[in-house]
Amino acid sequence: MLREELNTALKEAMKSKDQTTLSTVRLILAALKDRDIQARTEGNSDGLNEDQILEMLQKMVKQRKESVDFYEKGGRGDLVDKEKAEIKVIERFLPQPMSEEEVQAAVDATIAELEADSVKDMGKVMGTLKQRHAGRMDFTRASQMVKQQLS
Repeated sequence: MLREELNTALKEAMKSKDQTTLSTVRLILAALKDRDIQARTEGNSDGLNEDQILEMLQKMVKQRKESVDFYEKGGRGDLVDKEKAEIKVIERFLPQPMSEEEVQAAVDATIAELEADSVKDMGKVMGTLKQRHAGRMDFTRASQMVKQQLS
């Protein structure tokens, strides 16, 4: 479904001559193709699944946000604007992110469900959260919450 959405967006961007969307979607599709090839060499003939594609998109957004910080410090407003425009395009394909309260509730529920009681259980908790909330949860923030509760 997400692959179809990306291809449709590419066609629409070509028709409307939206260069920012066109170049960003092409970047996404190129990254997806690279990861599909890598997955196939590792024995996964279907390529990436939806959750893995969402994870890839989240990483792309995170990279661009980091670039924005660097460009702002370097006084490169032109590049800041470019990166922010790309973030907006990529975020169109991501589901609505969970609020802070929703993340906390999911962390609490997962810790209770898995009966996690020490930092040793953190990997198990984070794995479950990633499986259930891929594409919607800020796992950096969730990791901090889990660590705080299990310490």
